[in-house]
Amino acid sequence: MPPPAALGADVPEDVSTLYRDGIVGKKGVFSRDWVEQLREDMMSAFWEAIRRPGGAVGRGPRRWYIELHPQAISGFVDLITHPWITAMAETVLGPDYQIVEIGFDTPFQGAKVQPWHRDFPSPPESYRDHRITSLAINLTGVDVTSDMGPFEVAPGTQWDDGRAWQAEMFPEQSLWPRYEERGVRKYPKMGDVSCRSALTVHRGTDHASPIARPVLVLGLDAPGAGHAALHDMMVTREFHAALPESARRHLVCRVVDELLPITQKHDIEGLVMG
Repeated sequence: MPPPAALGADVPEDVSTLYRDGIVGKKGVFSRDWVEQLREDMMSAFWEAIRRPGGAVGRGPRRWYIELHPQAISGFVDLITHPWITAMAETVLGPDYQIVEIGFDTPFQGAKVQPWHRDFPSPPESYRDHRITSLAINLTGVDVTSDMGPFEVAPGTQWDDGRAWQAEMFPEQSLWPRYEERGVRKYPKMGDVSCRSALTVHRGTDHASPIARPVLVLGLDAPGAGHAALHDMMVTREFHAALPESARRHLVCRVVDELLPITQKHDIEGLVMG
């Protein structure tokens, strides 16, 4: 892993790329051993969540999204205190940025291409003022290959207005050729991290591989962006007290005596197909 100073030196250029393309990646941020444990944590959480109502939300055939308790991820503190992630968050969202979501998306063999979409409606600060008010940090649990339904993104579309789209998230099919022309498929390796605006239009693609492709999602907000209302993170008092103060002050969550099963609030209806 590059030393923190080297990671920080790249941040202005990475922020510039993020504002231009709506997404930027960083290679080799975490070790492969660290990601092996992350994948194990995600797949254990999947098999627990899929068995109970509201535990796993469909994102299309053979594709699900699972929200997690932070404590379900062994490396959660490593993640939220990593110098590149915190530097990107502070630079783009401000020093009082909020951690509002932790979860993962996983397609299995047979998952189909999704419609082009963004993850929530664009606020005026974005479509009018071209300001990013939320970020999604993504980490793949596997080395992505072309048969694993790679993530496809249309760079530069984070500024599209979208107010006339279905649910303000799904552009009509007559607009798809523009996104297909811009579309870039991503093939990250274990340890790579991407930082994107969830408004950048994207889709998952056909997944033919027998290997599932879990990808972690860490959701970050600028103050006032409001996405914490779509989630319900909770941690135990002991876990909360043990967090570094530099991380604890950013975490928007309930502090409880005992963790309760998560019933998800953010269901993207247009992706529930088949």
